[in-house]
Parts: sequence; C-alpha cells; structure tokens
Amino acid sequence: MMVRDGAAGGGTGARGGGRVPLSTMGLGMAVRREAARRRAEADFGPMSGPALDLVELFELGWHRCYGDLAPPSDVMDDLWLVADGDLGRLASAARLAVTDWRDLRVAADRLREVVPGA
Repeated sequence: MMVRDGAAGGGTGARGGGRVPLSTMGLGMAVRREAARRRAEADFGPMSGPALDLVELFELGWHRCYGDLAPPSDVMDDLWLVADGDLGRLASAARLAVTDWRDLRVAADRLREVVPGA
C-alpha cells in the first residue's frame, strides 16, 4: 500500500505510529547530508557527492526496512569505516546494513581489531 505525503498509518517501524511526511523526511535528509559532507569529503575527495548520494539511498533503504528516519550514529560510523573511501565498498556496506545491520557491525569490528582506534 502506498501512502501519500502527510498521510498517517503507513509506517510499520519498530516504534509504531504513522509514516512521517516525505516533506519532513526530505528536510531531515538535507540536514543529515550537510552534516556528513565533511566526512565524505575527507574520505572520498572528489567523489564525495556520489558518496553522499549513496548515503541518502542507504537512509531510504534503512527507513523502508526498519521504519526509522535515519540509521543510528553507530551504524553510520560502521558504514564509513567499512567503506574506507571506496564507493563500491560504500554501496556494499549500505546493502549489508539494510539486509542485517549486525553483519555490518561484525565487519566494522574486524577492521577495528586490525586498526586499533578505527
């Protein structure tokens, strides 16, 4: 069932309740994108724009799978770490996270064991 912008009752997230209007979700995405810009520029350099696009798609997938507007900050940290500045790895990490975020955590923890402080 498709729910239009502003309609209630379409969401099935863990917290229950209705779907957040897309206009509100879009505004939040723009704010989160701007907040992530510095990290994307540091990690991806001239490919930071496409990296931020992938992160937006990841957020949409996260919302669709888990019902939350955005993934928790620790999941985002894992995503950036596993991506390691590579767009292909970012896409794979994002897919892994929406399939089962715990698998992304395992991958990130393995990297943290190899590179302490990562």
